[in-house]
Amino acid sequence: MTLEELQEEIQPADQDVVRLSKERWMKVGKPLFSLGKLEQQITRIAGIKRIACYEIKKKALVVMCADNGVVAEGVTQTGQEVTAIVAENFSRHETSTCLMAEVAGVDIYPVDIGMITDVKNVTRKNEKTAYGTKNFAKEPAMTREQLWQAIETGIRIAGEKKQEGYDILLTGEMGIGNTTTSSAVASVLLNRDPAVMTGKGAGLDDEGLKRKIHVIEDAIGRYNLRQADVLTVMASVGGYDIAGLCGLCIGGARYHIPVVLDGFISGVAALCAVHLIPAVADYLIPSHVSKEPAAHYVLDELGLSPLVTCDMCLGEGSGAVAVIPLLEMGLKVYGDMGTFEDIKVEQYKVL
Repeated sequence: MTLEELQEEIQPADQDVVRLSKERWMKVGKPLFSLGKLEQQITRIAGIKRIACYEIKKKALVVMCADNGVVAEGVTQTGQEVTAIVAENFSRHETSTCLMAEVAGVDIYPVDIGMITDVKNVTRKNEKTAYGTKNFAKEPAMTREQLWQAIETGIRIAGEKKQEGYDILLTGEMGIGNTTTSSAVASVLLNRDPAVMTGKGAGLDDEGLKRKIHVIEDAIGRYNLRQADVLTVMASVGGYDIAGLCGLCIGGARYHIPVVLDGFISGVAALCAVHLIPAVADYLIPSHVSKEPAAHYVLDELGLSPLVTCDMCLGEGSGAVAVIPLLEMGLKVYGDMGTFEDIKVEQYKVL
């Protein structure tokens, strides 16, 4: 498939269904708009699914795992070996997010889209693009061909999950160094100073943060990214996890499945997807706002407002998992609560 074909195929959410969903909320026997953002997102999901009454039974968290060559520049506290360790823990259901997912009833699907090592029960040949990206401080992170391969993998996984009967997809990632790649991409796409857009990630000290910012600034200038298209930006300073999640967002739009964004890195991937295909924006559901400095800028650009603010910065899909019970509670009220007519109360009016 080509980008042009996808741009032509993917259409915005169904606004007629959105209208029907809003009408349903107006009849539910409670104060109007009293569930706030939950009502808004339940209605948006109706438009995505193109049906006013729906269920969310099967939920899948897709965790894109990848390594980033830029860690050689000292931009992280830990080494690349941690990526594989955590990916293996996902396969054993031993991560923080796995435990949260048990509570939320979410199935976890870890994907080795670009780790430097293979991991049993995670690595699948048709999903792995390469053994990590190049060090973008020295050369572009990946080729355009590798980038598109990773995007296509994300699109394909969305289609597979749709065939498997999943009603909603959640985004997650694991990859040492990916706040560096995400900050670099976001700095360009939002046309902001890397010093504003870059945080300490998983525990850098002040000197480490300065080094991280310098590496990003140098790469933006080296590859003249302020004048580049989004694919060039992603290939130059991005990561395979970002590319795979970008594809998952596009796939959600293609197959009419809502995609719940996690934090900063997932948000940057979604921003890339929307730059490529603007209609994808209709298919994205917010979760939380990460502690990373640029996270709220990314959500603002996507036109999304977080459902929860918990100062989380774990990544791995933890924020996306955390909002699933909230969405399900909102959907329960939407689908099962009696109307004003049922409870014999005069219907509220918008004043």
